[in-house]
Amino acid sequence: MNALKGQPAKLETSRDPADYSGIERAAVVMLSIGEGAEKVLALLDDDEIRTVSEAMSTLGTVPSNVVDAIVADFFAQFANTSSLVGSYEHTQRMLAAVLPKDKVDALMEELRGPAGRNIWDKLANVNEVVLAGYLANEYPQTVAVILTKLRPDYAARVLTELPADFAAHCVERMLSTEPVNREVLEKIETTLRIEFISNLTRASKRDSHELMAEIFNNFDRQTEARFLGSLESRHHDSANRIKALMFVFEDLSSLDVSGVQTLLRCADKGDLALALKGASETLRSLFFTNMSERGGKLLRDDMQAMGPVRLKDVDAAQTRLVALAKELAAKGEIVLSDGKADDAFVY
Repeated sequence: MNALKGQPAKLETSRDPADYSGIERAAVVMLSIGEGAEKVLALLDDDEIRTVSEAMSTLGTVPSNVVDAIVADFFAQFANTSSLVGSYEHTQRMLAAVLPKDKVDALMEELRGPAGRNIWDKLANVNEVVLAGYLANEYPQTVAVILTKLRPDYAARVLTELPADFAAHCVERMLSTEPVNREVLEKIETTLRIEFISNLTRASKRDSHELMAEIFNNFDRQTEARFLGSLESRHHDSANRIKALMFVFEDLSSLDVSGVQTLLRCADKGDLALALKGASETLRSLFFTNMSERGGKLLRDDMQAMGPVRLKDVDAAQTRLVALAKELAAKGEIVLSDGKADDAFVY
């Protein structure tokens, strides 16, 4: 008759605590916690919740002495734990259990943003060109208040990146700035946090294909071809996206005159000669055209004196020059474009 009312609970009378699997022991602990278990569940991902829930639902009756032993062992292991692993994901799940979604999103965006204990520390960890680009659209008085709150060396770099006339107005305001009302300062801090830091954080979330493109850029040609070939056979679209995002040595042909000359000044002459040994005639011509007659002759002599060179050495030299170009682009000294999109790369 009882069977008609539902499946009877399993009786567990002979199993030793050590016979329970890890997931069964976790299920015992969760059931022992009772109403507080939802706080623990909030820290688990979907697969973990599914696994623990299945174990809890099929556990059956566990004798009290077994429960006591498992729970005691759990707390003993917890007390002896020397370290914990924290992550953004676990933190977000914990916050989601006690805060509204909009507040959780705001907190996580701030946590993932530039490092710093407060908004002014965070600003100081932002590239000065990026901050100057944002401040150029603000009122000089507001910019003056912001700059006075930053470290002098960083404020100086930001001022240098602002348009000359606008920067001069900001300096004038800074000279005459009186103590700022706390309410006004809080409003500025809030605006910076919402409009600048949050947007900067969202913009900095990198697409996985971009990351893989950078990794592929550092492969030699044979390794690159091997991985791309394998990827194309399994995930054709992903392979195409990675190839479109990759910046390779031949893409330096998109540099303007100023960019080529800057790269020539900074490049190691040995790397340049080795890299151009394996370059197309178009790219060679671009570099030689932007060199002096004497400099071009010396470079050609160096290349000829090398004789036959290994392909992997050429690849390595070209990779170093691409890395140098990216460093210069990050400093704003040159502009990179791969020729596959309308927009230039921004680093």
